[in-house]
Amino acid sequence: MNHHLLLVARRCSSRSLVSSGQSFALAVRTLRTTPVVSSTLSTMAPKRKRGAAALVDEVDTVVVAATGSALVSSPEEAKALIRRTSTRKKMKVVYTEEVQDADEAEQDDAFDGPLTDLDDAPAEEKLPKKRKRRTKTQEPVVYDIPPVETKITNFKGRLGYACLNTVLRAMKPEPVFCSRTCRIDTINKPDFGMDYCKELGRKNAEDLSRLIQWNEDNGIKFLRMSSEMFPFASHEKYGYTLEYAEKELKAAGDLAKKYGHRLTTHPGQFTQLGSLREAVVDAAIRDLDYHCQMFRLMGLGKDSVMIIHMGGMFGDKPATIERFKEVYRTRLTDEIRERLVLENDEMCYNADDLLPVCEELDIPLVFDYHHNWIYPSEKPLPELIERINAIWHRKGIKPKQHLSEPCPGAETVMEKRKHSDRCKSLPEDLPEDMDLMIEAKDKEQAVFHLYRVYNLHPVIHENLRPEKPPKPFPRATEDNADGENGEGEVSATPRKRKTRAKARKTEQEADEIAEVLNIGVAEEPKDLEDTAEPNTSAPVSPKKKAKQKTPRKSAKKRVVVAVEVDTSVELQQIVVAGLESDGMAQDHGYAVGQDSKDDIEVDGILAN
Repeated sequence: MNHHLLLVARRCSSRSLVSSGQSFALAVRTLRTTPVVSSTLSTMAPKRKRGAAALVDEVDTVVVAATGSALVSSPEEAKALIRRTSTRKKMKVVYTEEVQDADEAEQDDAFDGPLTDLDDAPAEEKLPKKRKRRTKTQEPVVYDIPPVETKITNFKGRLGYACLNTVLRAMKPEPVFCSRTCRIDTINKPDFGMDYCKELGRKNAEDLSRLIQWNEDNGIKFLRMSSEMFPFASHEKYGYTLEYAEKELKAAGDLAKKYGHRLTTHPGQFTQLGSLREAVVDAAIRDLDYHCQMFRLMGLGKDSVMIIHMGGMFGDKPATIERFKEVYRTRLTDEIRERLVLENDEMCYNADDLLPVCEELDIPLVFDYHHNWIYPSEKPLPELIERINAIWHRKGIKPKQHLSEPCPGAETVMEKRKHSDRCKSLPEDLPEDMDLMIEAKDKEQAVFHLYRVYNLHPVIHENLRPEKPPKPFPRATEDNADGENGEGEVSATPRKRKTRAKARKTEQEADEIAEVLNIGVAEEPKDLEDTAEPNTSAPVSPKKKAKQKTPRKSAKKRVVVAVEVDTSVELQQIVVAGLESDGMAQDHGYAVGQDSKDDIEVDGILAN
C-alpha cells in the first residue's frame, strides 16, 4: 500500500496535479481517506509506461485506506520523503570498454598461441614491414702465390700491359674496363640507337681514369688503350665525333700526365694502308683519324703513338710496299704521320722488310721479339736495334718494344703465334732506357711476375693472382686420328676429322689406281660382288609385290675399260685424264662398255 501511495505521490508531484502546496496536501488527504479497490491495484503495475493523461485519470479512481493525518505539507517534503522511503534502486549505466569476466579471460588464455600477440596488436602494427636484404659478408679470398726465382737485369724502363685489367674486370657489382661495345643491329633498334652507343663510349672513357689510378697505385706506368673505347666511331655510316666525351677524355689525359704515364694504341689488323681495295684504305684512314682524335682531346704528347702492321702481301710484296708509301705521303694528315709507327710481324714482313721503309719515310719501328723469333731477321739483333732506336731518337720519341712468348708445347707456326699467359724472362739484348709492352694473356699479372723476378718494383700481395696451368695443344695420333686420343680428349673438330678422312680416302683410291697401272690387275671391289638374281618366274603375293622397291638408276654412268696385261703409257694417260667418250678408248684399242661417258672404271676401280 505504501509503495503504491508513494508512486502516485511521486508522479503527481511532477505534474500540474500538485502544482501548489494546498492542492498537494488535499490530494494526499484524499488518497489516505479513500478505500482501495483491489482491481485497480492489480492493474497499476502493467500501466506504468502509459501516457501522462492516462495516469491522471487513474489517480482520480485510486482509493486507498485511511491511515491518519497528512504526512507532508509541501512539495519539497514530498520529494524528500520519496528519496528516503523509495525501495527502488536507480542504476547508473556508464558506457566503458568491454571487460571480460575472470572466467572468460581464463578460457581465452587457454587458446593463446604464438600468433595471439599479432592478432591483439593495433591495425597499424599489423602492416607488413619491408624486409631488408641481408648482405652476405664475404671473406676475402686468399690466393696461394708461389715464390719465384729471382734474376738480375739492367733494364730501367717501364713495363706495361694491353687494354684490360683482370683484377678490375672481375670486380662486382660494377666491373671496370674500357671495351664496352655493341652491334649495328642494336644501334638500329628504336629503344637503343646512337645514344646508347655513345653512352658506352662515355662510360669507357670514365673507367679509363679509374684504370690509370689503379696502375699508379700498383707501380705500372705504361698502358695500351683499347681501340674499342668508342664503338663504331670510325664507321662510314654510323661514325661520330668525340666532342661529347671531351670532359671524360680530358680527365683521363690530365691524370696520365700528372703521374707520368705513357698511353698508346694499336689499331686492328684491318687497318691496312697498302691494300688493293680503295674502300679498305679509306676505312684505315678513318680509323687512324679516330685514334688521333682521342689523343688530341686527352692532350697527350707525341709519345702516344699508334702501332700498325704493313698487312698482307696481296701476291706481290714490293708492290704492296710501294702502295703503302704512296698513301703515307699523299693521303695521311700531318697529325697521323706524327703518331704512326710500324711493327714487324711473324708472317709477311719481318724487320729486314720494314727497316728500309721506316728509314726512308722516317717512321719509327716497334721491334717485336716474339715475331722476330718466328720470322727472324738476317741482321744481328744488336745492329738491328741500334738502327731502329736511331729513328725513334731522330723524331724525339722514346723507343718502344713488344715482348711475348709462345705457349708451352707449341710446334707448328700457327701454334707458336699464340701468346702465353706470362713471360718468364726479359730479352738479353734489351736496351736499358725504353718502354716494353708485355703482350701476355694475364695482362697486369704478367707485369707483376716480372717485377718479382727482377725486383723492378714492389707489388701489393692482395692484387697477385696465381698462374693457371697451360692447356696442351690438341693433336691427332696415327692410331686414332678420327676420334679421341688415348686420354679421352677430342683431338680435332668434327670438320677437321671429316676433311682428314676424305683426304685419306682420296689417297687410298690413288694408290689403288697406281697399283692397277703397274701390274694390270685389281681386286674386285665389294660393291661389285655377284649377287643372286631374283627368280621372276616364282609367284609373288600382292603384299610382297607392293613392298618391293625398284632399284634406283645410278646418277653417274660408267665407262668400263677391260684391261688385260697391257700397261702402256697411253692407257695411263687415259686413266689420269678421265675419258669423256667411249670413242677415245676405242681409238686406243680398248673395249669400252656403253654405260657412261663421264667416268672410267678400270677393272672395278673408278677414276674420275
